[in-house]
Amino acid sequence: MKNKKKSKKINWGRLIFSIILAQLAGIIGSLATTPNIATWYSTIIKPSFSPPNYLFGPVWIILYTLIGIAFYLVWQSTNSDKKRIAMKLFIIQLILNSLWSIIFFRFHNIPFAFIEIIFLWLAIIGTTIYFFKVSKPAGWILIPYLLWVTFAAILNYSIMILN
Repeated sequence: MKNKKKSKKINWGRLIFSIILAQLAGIIGSLATTPNIATWYSTIIKPSFSPPNYLFGPVWIILYTLIGIAFYLVWQSTNSDKKRIAMKLFIIQLILNSLWSIIFFRFHNIPFAFIEIIFLWLAIIGTTIYFFKVSKPAGWILIPYLLWVTFAAILNYSIMILN
């Protein structure tokens, strides 16, 4: 008799909630960002490696979807202290994610936004480490997010120096 791997049934309610939760961070950020792209952001000096503005929206939508899926995988895992820590870290980094857009785009405070993105980056690292401990796929799913925020931190730093 072959061992059959039990496939877990997808909890669609939790999956949809997880993705919406992550997308809400993006919606909050976009409320601060969108009105300032054509006005303030277009007037500041940006480095040559700055991506075109139209790229940010689709990239973030994909990333928020991925981090929502990662959160779902952790949420669906067996209860443990690591799971609780992972979920708390996730919420912290999600709040920091939204705050960065508000600080940078709404308040135009580039140096403070850079300090804040360092805390965001550290929170993402902590979240990723704990996601790996709870669910390896969830940890791997967060890697593109970590890489994009690393790039965003470098971009933020460069803008700060240039302006």
